[in-house]
Amino acid sequence: MITVSDLSLSFSEKPLFKEVNLKFTPGNCYGIIGANGAGKSTFLKILSGELEHDKGEIIIPAGQRLAVLKQDHFAFDAYSVKDTVMMGYPKLFQTLKDREAIYEKADFTEEDGIRASELEGEFAELGGWEAENQIEQMLSGLGLEEAFHDRQMAELDESQKVRVLLAQAIFGTPDILLLDEPTNGLDLESITWLEEFLIEFPNTVIVVSHDRHFLNSVCTHTCDIDFGKIRMYSGNYDFWYQMSQIMQRQARDQQKKREDKMKDLREFILRFSANASKSKQATSRKKIYDKLALEEIEVTTRKFPYVNFKPDRDIGNNVVRVEKLNYSVEGIQLLKDFSLTVNRTDKIAFVGLEHNSKSALFDILAGEVKPDSGEVGWGQTCKVSYMGKDNTPYFTNDYNITDWLRQYSPEQDDAYVRGFLGRMLFSGDESLKPVKVLSGGEKVRCMLSRMMLSGANVLILDEPTNHLDLEAITSLNEALIDFPGVVLFNSHDHEFINSIANRIVEITPNGTIDRMMGFDDYANDDLVKETRKELYKGENKKFNI
Repeated sequence: MITVSDLSLSFSEKPLFKEVNLKFTPGNCYGIIGANGAGKSTFLKILSGELEHDKGEIIIPAGQRLAVLKQDHFAFDAYSVKDTVMMGYPKLFQTLKDREAIYEKADFTEEDGIRASELEGEFAELGGWEAENQIEQMLSGLGLEEAFHDRQMAELDESQKVRVLLAQAIFGTPDILLLDEPTNGLDLESITWLEEFLIEFPNTVIVVSHDRHFLNSVCTHTCDIDFGKIRMYSGNYDFWYQMSQIMQRQARDQQKKREDKMKDLREFILRFSANASKSKQATSRKKIYDKLALEEIEVTTRKFPYVNFKPDRDIGNNVVRVEKLNYSVEGIQLLKDFSLTVNRTDKIAFVGLEHNSKSALFDILAGEVKPDSGEVGWGQTCKVSYMGKDNTPYFTNDYNITDWLRQYSPEQDDAYVRGFLGRMLFSGDESLKPVKVLSGGEKVRCMLSRMMLSGANVLILDEPTNHLDLEAITSLNEALIDFPGVVLFNSHDHEFINSIANRIVEITPNGTIDRMMGFDDYANDDLVKETRKELYKGENKKFNI
C-alpha cells in the first residue's frame, strides 16, 4: 500500500502538483493518465523515491518491496539476461551470489558449512529453486526467444532489453509495482501476456500508459492528472472517459449560464449606473459581476489535435494488385511470393510477428524501395500518402515547422500554414521551432499534417500511434474511422486496430492469412488459430494474437 498526503511539487516556481491526497491499496491496478507534460512520469519518480517532492509525505509500510520498470537500457550490459531479471528481487539475487561465492571457496571451513546451510534455507524460502524456470517463462511470455535467455545484455538490441527490464520489474511478485509505459516496444502478443499477468497480480500496480486497450484490460482505478490535481476514479479508462465527457458537458453548461448572467448584469449596470434611484442596485450588481468575472470553471487542460483526411477525389474499383513479391535484406527473406488485392472499401490491418516484413511491404507499396521480383500495380484513381515508422530523414533540414509544412501545402500563404499548424497544436512560437529539435510526438503530428494536406485517397501508416499521447491517438483513431478511402496500416494498439480495420492480413514465415473481419473476431476465430499453428510450425514463436 502507498499513502500520499498533501503532496506538492513545483518546477521553476510553477506548481506541477498541489496538495495531492491518494491511497493505493493491494489487489488494485491504478492507471495514471494526463496530457503530455502533466507530470505522469514525474509522479512515478516521486513514488519510487527517485525524485524529491517539496511538501507532504509518501508512506510505504516497512518491509514492503517496491519494483520499478527501469528506463536505462544500457545499465545492465555487464550482466547476463537471467541475472538482470533476478536483480529485480535484490534479496534473492544477493542470496544467490553469496551462496555461489561460498561454494567457490578453495578452503571450505566448518564455519563456511554453517553459513552455507543458512544460505540454502534462505534461498529455498525466497523461491530460489523455482526462480530460473519462472524467469524463462516470463522472458518467453514477453517475446524474448529462448536463444537469448543465456546471453549478455550487451548482445541484445533495444527492443529485447525492454522485455528483460520488464521481466526484472515483475519478477518475484513485488508488493508495489511501478510501470512507466510498459507496452512500449512490445508486440501485440507480448502485450496480451502482460495484460493477463497484471490481471492476476495480487499486489499494488501503478502504471502510466498510452495504450487504451491495455488500460481498459488491467486497471481497476484511473488517476487523472489535470490542473495540478490528481483525481482518482473507480473503473478503467473507458469509464473515466465517459465520466469526463459528462463532467465537461456540465462545466460547459455552467459556463454558458455564467456568461448569460454576466451579460444581463453588464446591461443593467450600463443602463442604470447614472440613475440616482437605481445606483445602489447597479453598484450591488457590479460587485456580483466582478466576482463572476474572477471565477474560472475548470474544464480540462487536454488538447486534441484536429485530424481529418479529405481525399481530392473518390477512389475507383481498382486500388492495388500485388503479384508474387519477393524481397530480402542481408540474406533474410522478408517477403516470399506475397500477393494481395486491395478493394476500394478496405481498411486493412497487417498483424502478426513478422514486423520487418510488414514495414518492407509498406516501403514497396509506397515506392520507397524496389522488390527483388514481383509486381505492384496501382489503379489510375489512386493517390497514396505514406507515413513510415522512421521519419527522421524528413527532419534533417534547417527549416522551422512552418517552412517545413509549406513544402507540402497547396496554399503557400503564411497565415494558412500557421493556421493549419495551430489546429495540430503548434500555436504561436511553437510553429517557428526548428524541425531538427522536435520530439517524436511532434514529428508524428507534422507527418500527419503532411498527409492531410496531400488529398490522398489511400493512406499507408506504419505504427502511427508510436510517440503520440492519448489525445492525439484518439483524434487519429476517429479520423481513420471516418476516412472514406483505403487505409493500410499496422499498430501495436489493440483498440486502434479493432476500431478501424475491416480486414486483417497476417504475414507469416510460411504464408499469408487474409480474412474479411475485425481484429477481435480474427483473434478468437478457431480456424485462424489452427491456420496460424500450421504456418508457424517449426518457428520458435508464440501463436496467440
